[in-house]
Amino acid sequence: MDPTYDRERSGGGTPSEASQPIRFAGSVLDAQRHVCAFFHNPDEEYRVLLPFIKDGFERGEKAFHIVDPKLRAEHRLRLESAGIDVGTAETSGQFELRNWADAYLRDGHFDQHRMLALIEEVLDGGRQQGYARTRLVAHMDWALEDRPGVDDLVEYEARLNYVLPRYKDPVI
Repeated sequence: MDPTYDRERSGGGTPSEASQPIRFAGSVLDAQRHVCAFFHNPDEEYRVLLPFIKDGFERGEKAFHIVDPKLRAEHRLRLESAGIDVGTAETSGQFELRNWADAYLRDGHFDQHRMLALIEEVLDGGRQQGYARTRLVAHMDWALEDRPGVDDLVEYEARLNYVLPRYKDPVI
């Protein structure tokens, strides 16, 4: 699907893909699209996340995921098991997969200001690439570890709630 199709309403009054409801975990995301989800195990996590992720790929939306570097290969396999052609999506720029160290923990510590800037860069970048929406999925298990800067996590999440309403992109 051409990602530019989603940008605006067509002249005939048919709603664009970007105006279609975003479904997550049996609910429809409304104006607030920042979701914090807790799971008992990886199977439960992917049972909830995969339909949401796959829907985004099928709509031609950008996907940006942040995962534990030790689980990178498993994450790719889970996506592929859902019928997502990960290699093609990465080559086309539709999918970007980053490790914690390349997002949350650059230079070995969590810096909330740098991470907020990255979120805005990713969401703005998706639009600049022609995608109507970016679905950002970030695994944050690192926050359970004793990492430098982790004490700023609650403040970061609060600040994120002021940034994300400027975007229509869902962040899980």
